[in-house]
Formats: sequence, structure tokens, C-alpha cells
Amino acid sequence: MAGPATQEHPKSQQKCIAIFALVCCFAVLVALTFSAVDVWGDDEDGITEENCSTDCRIVLVENIPDDLHLHAESRSHLPLSVGFHNLLELAKHSVEVVSPVWDLNPWDVETWPNTAEQGQLLFQRLLSLKSRGIKLKIASSLTNSAELRTLADHDADVRFVNMSAFTRGGLFSSFWIVDRKHVYIGSADMDWRAFSKRKELGVMVFNCSCLALDLHRVFAFYWQLHHRDYIPSIWSKRVTALYNKNNALELQLNATWATAYLSTSPELFCSKYRTRDIDAIHRVIQSAEKFIYISVTDYLPLVNRTSNGTIVTRYWSSIDEAIRDAVVLRGVRVRLLINFWKQTHPLTFNFVTSLKSLCTHLRNCSVEVRFFSIKDQNEHGLNHNKYMVTDNAVYIGHHAWVGSDFTFNAGVGLVIKITHALKEKGVTILEDVQAAFERDWWSRYAKSLKGSKIQEEKYRSPQQVEKSDEYRGRKEWYKPS
Repeated sequence: MAGPATQEHPKSQQKCIAIFALVCCFAVLVALTFSAVDVWGDDEDGITEENCSTDCRIVLVENIPDDLHLHAESRSHLPLSVGFHNLLELAKHSVEVVSPVWDLNPWDVETWPNTAEQGQLLFQRLLSLKSRGIKLKIASSLTNSAELRTLADHDADVRFVNMSAFTRGGLFSSFWIVDRKHVYIGSADMDWRAFSKRKELGVMVFNCSCLALDLHRVFAFYWQLHHRDYIPSIWSKRVTALYNKNNALELQLNATWATAYLSTSPELFCSKYRTRDIDAIHRVIQSAEKFIYISVTDYLPLVNRTSNGTIVTRYWSSIDEAIRDAVVLRGVRVRLLINFWKQTHPLTFNFVTSLKSLCTHLRNCSVEVRFFSIKDQNEHGLNHNKYMVTDNAVYIGHHAWVGSDFTFNAGVGLVIKITHALKEKGVTILEDVQAAFERDWWSRYAKSLKGSKIQEEKYRSPQQVEKSDEYRGRKEWYKPS
């Protein structure tokens, strides 16, 4: 009688072990899943894709330095500093900020007594959020900032993204989300120079919780990377993109029906369904029918990689080829306005000369390039804009159009495409951005290059350029006309 029972005992043990293993695997999977959703995710204040608002108001915001004399326009855009104070005035529950730089209080107050005032005022307003019971959350690059420590002492929740651990790049994103209803996205960092010395451009969108909810998911993605040096293998559902280039948000902007979506870079930072920055730029260029106006700090279709201690440079064709296709094959007029400063790479002129040469002996072909040049310009005073506007869409981003930026650095882009205007047609955001571009393009600061000097240099190799005296800082090489 004992024999059969003894024989069945090992089989029972094997079944128990197998069941236990399955239960353990299931428990680990559930733990990981709920960890991803509940720990990495963030409360979205009850706002969902179904109940969020699409009836929005959009405003173009700019900072124009006082010593920059641009032609006065009938349509004046909201000053950047005023826009941020408006956002803080509207705040009731939460303010979420992403900025790579926190330098609102200059170290040398005696040197910058007036120009730093707006940055200092904004910093004081951020400090006062605690007294109003408003939660301030900040995601920043890995930086030793006394200002962030002071804000943290006033109950701000500060987290850092160590981009060098992910891509050896940097965090370039700069945006605000207020009460999951109002947003800012543009070129300005939390730097006093952005409100005085630098030329900046961005947009603020009010009462637009659908767009704010999606931008918050980008914020939540950065938020989860605090103290991490890897991208989690399981995505949180609360960082999954709500909209993308194939499924854009349909919304009303002022008196205009439009679509909008957010894009991110680098590719490693694109959560599920999120459009890459470079793909968003491609889509805007490809959809243009009449013109493409581009204003960027730098233009350089190259990527530098370090391999075995040696810097390897390769051509990065993504944007350059898209522009060539639009100009030659579709007859779209292109204007490229590039900031001119001491960090402008000499090969920039080679590439733009190549673009301009496309239209040699071609009818209905137009590529124009100008450099926004201010006398004695340095890293403080520059045209920091990073946007593109066409006859039907606008892209506002955070990167200079340099291959290495899109490959290694974190940034966010906003694409808005106009579908049709309402009966009481007002000025659209596209028309506002186009007017800002044309104002700069026809200003005294937008200068063409002398062709003869460029022709002498354009066939030099990258190695020859980097060894040249010009690369070491001699401005005679560029000679703006």
C-alpha cells in the first residue's frame, strides 16, 4: 500500500515547484507593470484624453533686447517676461518646469544692474509659489545650481536628468505646464539673459488641457529618470504619447481650426507612439507648398562621435536632403536665417553655399541664406530662435539644426498645422510667426555673405578647416556684407 503513494510523491513535488515558479513569475510581472504605471507615472489631476479641452488660445511670445532696433510692427507680440508672469498669475495648483539652465540671478549684479531685473523678478515669483499653496516641480540637467537649492528649500520638488549617462549629450528642453491647462514651449531657458540679452521666440497656449496633458507626459518621462542611468524596459502608460504625426490633436486656436502634436529627441527618449523631432521636421518640410522659412542658432548637417578616443565626423543628411528635395523637386521657396556668432562653425558656410548652388540655371528655384549678425555679438547677445514656418504649418523646437544635437541631446518640438479658419477670421499663429521671421529677415542685422570669399574656401576638407587660423576665431573668414 505504501508503494504507489511513494511513487506519486515526487510527481506532486514537481507540480508544486512548477506552480510556485509560475506564481512567482506572474507576481514579478505584475510588480513590474504596476511599478511602471504607479511609481513612474504621476497623477494627472483627473484630466483624461476624453474630458480635456481643445478650445484654446495661443500667443506668440518674444524677447527682443533693448539695444536691438527692429522695425516696429503693427502687431506686437507678448514680451516673454510678461508671458511667464501671466502664467504664474493663472496658477492655482501646480507649475511644472523643464529647463537645462537655472541662472536667473547673475553673479555680477553691479555689471548687469538693469538687464538682470526681469530674471530676478521671475525667480522671486517662483519662490512665492509656496505661500500660495502651489506645487512647483522642476526637471533640469545635472547641474550644481544655487538657485535650484534655494527653490528646493522653499518646497519645490527638483529632479535631475543625467543625459551623459544615456547618450553623452545634454538636456536642451525648455517648457512649462501650469495646472495641466496652460503651456509654454520655446527657445528660452531659465536664464536672466533670455529676458534681456538674447533674442528668444516661443508660444504660450492657454486653456488647452489636451495639449498640456500630452506635454505633461514628456515631463513625466524626464521625472522618472531621476537617479537613473538607463531607460526602463517597461514603459509607463502615463508617458505614452497621446498624439503624433499620424494622429494629431484636433483643436481650435483662437479663431482657427488646427492640428497639433509634440515630438521629442533623441530617439532613445521617444516613448511609445511619440514622433521623433527629425520626423516632425520632415513632415513640415514635405507638406509645404509655397515657402519654408527657417530661423536657427546654427545649421550644420554633421554628427561628431567619439570612437576609441578619436572624434569621427559624418554627414547627417536628414534635414539637408529634405530641404534639397523641397527646393529642386517641388519648387518651394526656402529662406534660411542663421545666427552669426563666435561659435559658428566654418563648415556652415560650405553647406549653405551648396544649398544656394542648387538653383544655378534652374527656373522657379529659390534658396536664400542670411546670417543674423549683431556687432560685437557674443554668447550673451544672440538670436536664440529655433523654429520653422511654412505656408501651412509651424515647428517650434529646442535644437539648433545640428546633427549632433538631434542625435544626442534631449529636446521637444511642437508642430501646429492650420486646417481652416472660422468665419470671423483673425490673425493665425502661422501669420504671427511668419511676420516675426520677415521682420528679422529684412532687418539691418540679416546679412548675406560675400560670395567670392566663400568660393575660395568651400572645397577645403574638414581637417583643413579645423587646422586653419579662421577656425581658431578669425572673423575675417566670414566677412558679412
